[in-house]
Amino acid sequence: MNRRDALSTFGLAGSMAGINVAMPGMAIAQARGPTQPFTADWPSLVAGYRAPDWFRDAKFGMWAHWSAQCVPEEGDWYARDMYLQGSRANKAHLAKYGHPADVGFIEIVAKWKGERWDPARLLDLYKRAGAKYFVALANHHDNVDTYASSHHSWNTTRIGPKKDIIGIWEKLTRERGLRFGVSNHSAHAWHWFQSAYGYDPEGPRAGERYDAYRLTAAAGRGKAWEGLDPQALYTGRTMPLPDGIRTIQEANAVHERTDRIWTEWAPPEAAAFVRNWALRCRELVDKYRPDLIYLDNFDLPFNQVGLEMAAHYYNASRAWNGGRLEAVLNVKMVPAEKRMGLVEDVERGGKSQIETYPWQTDTCLGNWHYDRALYERDGYKSAATVLHTLCDVVSKNGNLLLSVPVRGDGSIDEKEERIVEDIAAWMGRYGSAIYGSRPWRLHGEGPTRPASGMFAEGGPVSPYNARDIRYVRKGAAVHALVLGWPENGVVRLSLLGSGTPIGRGEVRRVTFPGDDTPLTFRRTAAALEVDVPAARRNAIGLALVIEGNGLTAGSLGEPG
Repeated sequence: MNRRDALSTFGLAGSMAGINVAMPGMAIAQARGPTQPFTADWPSLVAGYRAPDWFRDAKFGMWAHWSAQCVPEEGDWYARDMYLQGSRANKAHLAKYGHPADVGFIEIVAKWKGERWDPARLLDLYKRAGAKYFVALANHHDNVDTYASSHHSWNTTRIGPKKDIIGIWEKLTRERGLRFGVSNHSAHAWHWFQSAYGYDPEGPRAGERYDAYRLTAAAGRGKAWEGLDPQALYTGRTMPLPDGIRTIQEANAVHERTDRIWTEWAPPEAAAFVRNWALRCRELVDKYRPDLIYLDNFDLPFNQVGLEMAAHYYNASRAWNGGRLEAVLNVKMVPAEKRMGLVEDVERGGKSQIETYPWQTDTCLGNWHYDRALYERDGYKSAATVLHTLCDVVSKNGNLLLSVPVRGDGSIDEKEERIVEDIAAWMGRYGSAIYGSRPWRLHGEGPTRPASGMFAEGGPVSPYNARDIRYVRKGAAVHALVLGWPENGVVRLSLLGSGTPIGRGEVRRVTFPGDDTPLTFRRTAAALEVDVPAARRNAIGLALVIEGNGLTAGSLGEPG
């Protein structure tokens, strides 16, 4: 199927005709070597892509998932859920701001000021915590771009903080020697925001349409959003709630089977949105040159349009980097046959075993958007939970991307800051055992069953203990990541027992990372036992460097 046939299948051929899909990095790539430029198809992506070493070595990144939806401090999906009568967000909106027919999300965007945002301070904290890359939210499903967008007037240079947030993050991130990434969630806005065109099915204002249904640019006179078109924010009516619904239960059922469906294609009615999305995404790539792009999608969005974006990004990365492909493109739930063409992301979950191809999990200390209730009930993940997740993921050839919820004013709270400082303290001591590592023969041992699959991470408290060990290799050494502190001061590594075929090889020395002082150990047929000093005791765990002969042969990518 050619490009025009693919677009015609989804009714987009005419609407996409104005998009220039030429790849400016193509001629450069051809001139610099035999590597062929990427073309907009899966065989090209799969054959030509390899996750860059910077990503494989980095292991740990931090994320600022910051949008106007953080202003109400009511957690995730506020912009959609405030229009669903009876939901938590809807009740909070009524109490704080008024009825959504009178005060819609458009006014929340105007309230987003970021007056306490200190990106340099936050990045210094995240770097101290051990992050090797930083990712900033470029837009969410609420359809507000946080950068100087030429193709979408609803951006933070014109509304909200009145700043090029991505541009500021990018400059400061690179000044600190970190890799820079962006997350793009806007491909779902066209259906996700249809709740704003609905109405209360019950109560005194039943049947009265919400603000998106009636607002025009003229209504902005004298308001913070004067000169902006509300329909460009709310994406236009493609599937508004039908007239005549009189119960919340029925309205919710309609939403679930229509605008709530998480689809990666779009109908003809959304053709203009798709065209605009492609232009916005391309500008994001070309203007800020991200090392990583996180797409909140279960496949490349909009079929051929997404393929064109991916090919352009990879070719542009080669052009920026002297012919080297340094780009990372994250997509969720990638089928096995496509995983060679990008880097799969597993949201709030994990894998059960070592993956052949590098991957990433993303999670958050709390909810993606700031949630005051979580703060008040001490519902954040502990540093131990975060670091145990990191060790588990790294042992399976993955990376961890961690979000710290940001308040609408641009600050993080003192509880979050303390957790990040605790992460920093542990990573400062043991992080060198993680960076630059690769999978060993097996990922680990222990009684605790690890999370596997999307949204499988469990609660805020770590389930692991000192009997749970994760293994990686670095050079000729094996590193044991111990997910707790042994009560008796003895770490027991069953997989490295002399009688265990998995632990084959000779153990000559055991140390802590960055410390040449040898630790006392005993190797029996059943286990390698290592005495660890009480002075090192902490609530999170430790890492050990195990050196000898033949300990890494047969690992992933290593000769047997």
